[in-house]
Amino acid sequence: MSVIVESSFNIEDIMKTPESPGRRAEPKPAELLIKLRKLQQAKKNLEDEVKETTLLRCARKEEEDALTAEALQLEGTLNEKEELNRSLQLKCEDLQLEAQRQLEQNHQKEEAVKQCCFQIQETKLKHRKIRMKFENQLQHLMEQHKNLSNVFTPKRLPAEIQSAEYTTEQLLKAEQQKLEQLTKLLDGLSCTQNAEMCMDTCDNAS
Repeated sequence: MSVIVESSFNIEDIMKTPESPGRRAEPKPAELLIKLRKLQQAKKNLEDEVKETTLLRCARKEEEDALTAEALQLEGTLNEKEELNRSLQLKCEDLQLEAQRQLEQNHQKEEAVKQCCFQIQETKLKHRKIRMKFENQLQHLMEQHKNLSNVFTPKRLPAEIQSAEYTTEQLLKAEQQKLEQLTKLLDGLSCTQNAEMCMDTCDNAS
């Protein structure tokens, strides 16, 4: 950044020589000496102003360099913050996905637990029905056993045995009669077949 400092001295004003009526154009040595002193003073003032301007320029340059360094540092910090923000955002998204997955797993576990509870209740109900059926059958068998105990008492056992032997004897006789009848039928069938064979033989011979 350039700094413009206006000087309070104007060289043209110094070089001008006041003209008076009746005076010649050439200046006198005293006037030249005065002008020289003014020029030297003006030079010194300009040099001071140049030094001041240079110092201001250096100060401005240092300030600009400091501001540039600070801007670069702030830009680097901003980039780090943005990178950290992106990293945190990605981590937050990962945590949200993990939380959603955990919720889904918990929901599936709850459904599985409900299903297991339902199956357990159903199994208990089936076992209860089977137990009730078994108890009823056991009660029925106990009643039958009680009735059989009443029927087959030691006093009635000989009569029951005699009745069973008689029944068995009758069944054997009936089977024997059936066998005899079947034997007769087979014998008759054999005779008939033999007679037919003889008749066929005679017919063929004639």
